[in-house]
Amino acid sequence: MKKALFLDRDGTLIVDKDYLKDPKDVELFPGIAEFLMEALAKGYMLFLFTNQSGVSRGYYKLEDAHACNARMMELLGLPEPGFVEVGIAIEGPDADPGEEVKIYRKPSPRFILEMVEKYDLDKDGCWMIGDKLSDLEAGIRAGIKSAWVASGKSKDGKLDEFIMRHGIAEFGSLREFILN
Repeated sequence: MKKALFLDRDGTLIVDKDYLKDPKDVELFPGIAEFLMEALAKGYMLFLFTNQSGVSRGYYKLEDAHACNARMMELLGLPEPGFVEVGIAIEGPDADPGEEVKIYRKPSPRFILEMVEKYDLDKDGCWMIGDKLSDLEAGIRAGIKSAWVASGKSKDGKLDEFIMRHGIAEFGSLREFILN
């Protein structure tokens, strides 16, 4: 059984700094590297799945998003392969899912479903972990479990209702998740 963690970036692995474009500003949450090492030791494959609408909005370039991801990977220091694949959704929140373009922006489950198929993952052993409603919705829509991680931002009513309706696991930290 191949199992995997699909992890959001901003607000889950690194401090959310609103439209991060400078690699110098990448700041890991405490204990993230250790959490990911434990996940790898428990046999999880890791996938990064991040919405980066700042690209389509013209706030920064795709190369900036790649540079920030590279800095995060450097700070994490994971053994190869680390994150098996990285999904960067550059579409803005107003992207039309009916358009011919492929929409990867969460809450679309497209990236997750493609990785499940490509790597023959067992959906029962897969989790989407994030701090926003769109992260949790992507996991549910893909047919995998979702977990909400508190990252210092409070839940709004919509997020709280979604968590309760779907029985989504809530964790104060990623460390708490892996220990359970």
